[in-house]
Amino acid sequence: MCAFPPSICLKWRIGFDNVGSILFHIMKPTKKHPPIENDGNLARSEIQEYLDIRQQRRWIFPRAALVGLCAGILALLFRAGLTGADALRDKMLSWAHTLPMWGWVFPVLFTMLGAGIAVAMTRRYAPEASGSGIPHLEAVLHRFRKLEWKRVLPVKFFGGILAIGSGLALGREGPTVQMGGAIGDALSRWLKVSERERLTLITAGAGAGLAAAFNAPLSGLVFVLEEVRRDFQPIVFGAAFVAAAIADIIARIGSGQFPVFAVPSYPVPPLTSLPIFALLGIAAGLLGVVFNRGLLFTIETYARVPKRFMIPAAALTGGMIGLAGWFSPLMIGSGHALAESTLKGDLLLSAIPLFFAIRFLLTTTSYGTGAPGGIFAPLLVLGALIGLGIGQIAHNLAPAVVPIPAVFAVVGMAAYFTAIVRAPLTGIMLIVEMTGNYSQMLPLLVSCFCAYAVAELLKDLPVYEALLKRDLRRGGDGMLLKQPMVVDFTVHTDAPFAGLEVRALGLPAGCILVRCADGKREWVPKANTRLVPHMRITAVIAPEASTGFEILRKGCEKPKGNDHDKRKS
Repeated sequence: MCAFPPSICLKWRIGFDNVGSILFHIMKPTKKHPPIENDGNLARSEIQEYLDIRQQRRWIFPRAALVGLCAGILALLFRAGLTGADALRDKMLSWAHTLPMWGWVFPVLFTMLGAGIAVAMTRRYAPEASGSGIPHLEAVLHRFRKLEWKRVLPVKFFGGILAIGSGLALGREGPTVQMGGAIGDALSRWLKVSERERLTLITAGAGAGLAAAFNAPLSGLVFVLEEVRRDFQPIVFGAAFVAAAIADIIARIGSGQFPVFAVPSYPVPPLTSLPIFALLGIAAGLLGVVFNRGLLFTIETYARVPKRFMIPAAALTGGMIGLAGWFSPLMIGSGHALAESTLKGDLLLSAIPLFFAIRFLLTTTSYGTGAPGGIFAPLLVLGALIGLGIGQIAHNLAPAVVPIPAVFAVVGMAAYFTAIVRAPLTGIMLIVEMTGNYSQMLPLLVSCFCAYAVAELLKDLPVYEALLKRDLRRGGDGMLLKQPMVVDFTVHTDAPFAGLEVRALGLPAGCILVRCADGKREWVPKANTRLVPHMRITAVIAPEASTGFEILRKGCEKPKGNDHDKRKS
């Protein structure tokens, strides 16, 4: 999920005209405080752009189509580069096995070289391109970070090919999402659009990247709405939809219209198997929490390595992964071949725990190095292994209830994704589109619900939210405002602001509440207006009052974990 809980939505539309006039007069730039325009792209203030939103709609969709076109082409090139790198690695491994005495040295050196160069390139030129890049993209969309597309695009593209192609257990989907967002940023600057439209095109590019990576346009759309942006207003929805559809068309022209995974057409499981699918969801929820905490632990471990030793540490990690590839080529890389074998039910039950443990370790250590690469594909592989293991156990105990164990591998991917990312709609839609198998919808719903519930009960943060919060702690979480910003919040139950009057919120000068709404009526708040749960408030935040955003965010969201327990006590 997003770094900001579901209680918070960023929107740009106020539901009555009078507030627009108020905003214009309140926030109109003066000679004393002129708007800051670093790139010369913003000819008018954001408030003025905000008042002309209807006029922008006629241009946003053609621009989103252009973003989708470019993101689709870039995703195809990235996929082709990785395909070539994988083929080179496989040929090298086949040749190395002809040298039984010293052959293991070559995959070790191959992966060491790829990992070392990729990490060195990333740390020197674009540190924000490390890992999947999705947390960084979320920070950009919430204006905590800048997106330097001129640095991110080449580093992510070539660094990703080096890292994943050399054998690190990472996926191409996260990098494709970040590169798609960078494409949206590049085109928006070229077209000289407004700041809000730039963020919309970045969002559309991210959805287009995922759509092209998985041949899954609906998943790309749902992912940016459910996880990356959490904004369901019509302009964002339409732009993301257009970009994802165009990118998917481009990807299918270049790579064919087949699903990403070749899965047999399994029949609908009997209803009596639903309790076992629920058990699968519970197991996926528990192991998803283990994955999230293991990944964060690994990242923190690598972060404690002195900077001058970081590149050698990454190369050493690559060497260990290359050695694992010498013994089993299925274990390294994105894991696509291992996932397909699992989805077909070709693995023995006794081998599944070993495969899961090794892939788990390789994925967390690969990501911990900071090399460009995502966790989308690796976590789907782990989910398939969990599902097949539970399916085979259930088949041995009750063959009539579970006639085809491999069905559980398909469902396991979505359940594990849901437990880790906490985006159930994306998980379900992604697996349906990737496998082309629509007959497992009810088991998918049952397993994903159970996985989500278990992860939430354990108070575990979604992986991208945890990674974003870690990044903000390390690099500072100050807003990067160029102009006044209009933002909406929903006051959550048990939020710190629930029950307080506006005068008691502690907002800085320049951060003004201009609207309250309770679903039945809307009004302009006064100093003695009391905030209540589920109330929606609209604020205008000036650049010099950027700290007001964080105050409002923390005040309106529900406290998590120990903070919530302390407040209740």
